[in-house]
Amino acid sequence: MRHAMLKTMVCVFLAVFAGSSLHADEPREPAIEATIGAQTNAFLADDFARAFSFASPMIQGIFVTPAAFGTMVTNAYPMVWRPAEVRYLELRRIAGAFWQRVMVTDQNGRVHMLDYRMIQTPDGWKIDAVQILPPAGVGV
Repeated sequence: MRHAMLKTMVCVFLAVFAGSSLHADEPREPAIEATIGAQTNAFLADDFARAFSFASPMIQGIFVTPAAFGTMVTNAYPMVWRPAEVRYLELRRIAGAFWQRVMVTDQNGRVHMLDYRMIQTPDGWKIDAVQILPPAGVGV
């Protein structure tokens, strides 16, 4: 019985350790993180014109003005507009598109997981979409 329990504990430890080591090997793209970070800083300063400059041409075409874009973000993405903490997680390539997972803690201490779809343009990386992911354990 003791041996089985010890074996189970070792397996759990190895699974946790292996899972945590995966994060260290995840691909990173500093320029993508810099783009998201620069937009976040612009939102924190209520500089919607600058924040809008990090949006893709498609997003700029939908919202047309920085003011309209700012209104959408403050209403639909308050955790992006006023984050307390931003942490970059894995970068994935899905069907040719780059998706940067970002963990945002809002001003009330709630954690939000977001996926940023990124595109590379002649002017650098741009944010093409942001998805709010459902909380862990919640089905879609």
